[in-house]
Amino acid sequence: MVVAVLSLLGLLVSTYLTLYKLGYVGKLQCAIGGCEIVQASKYAYFLGLPVALWGVGAYACLLVLSLAGLQPGRAADRRIAVAIFVISAIGVLFSAYLTSLEAWVIHAWCQWCMSSAAVIALIFLFSIPGLFRERVNG
Repeated sequence: MVVAVLSLLGLLVSTYLTLYKLGYVGKLQCAIGGCEIVQASKYAYFLGLPVALWGVGAYACLLVLSLAGLQPGRAADRRIAVAIFVISAIGVLFSAYLTSLEAWVIHAWCQWCMSSAAVIALIFLFSIPGLFRERVNG
């Protein structure tokens, strides 16, 4: 349940940033003032798409997987736990890369990006116990 709630939170944050990047949000609400600098950098795109849109996809997948894992017939299915672990591990690595760019290249911090990095790190940590479930065939 924790992963589902965190995934929903990450989905909301990444959707907000995506809407900004696509021009649907005029100005980002950012208490520390670096969000628009980060979002205007060349690093705000990955493979031609806004980084935040990749976050929407990742968090949506994590939300669907975590909700599927809550279903009685799938609660013991270790494959779901492994998928959540792998997706969140990739997310943590990518967030670490982006955070290092904020620190050493862009020299600005985006509170929304940092909150997304914290959320994906928590999802990763909460996914670890699922790896130790007994494997269910099927």
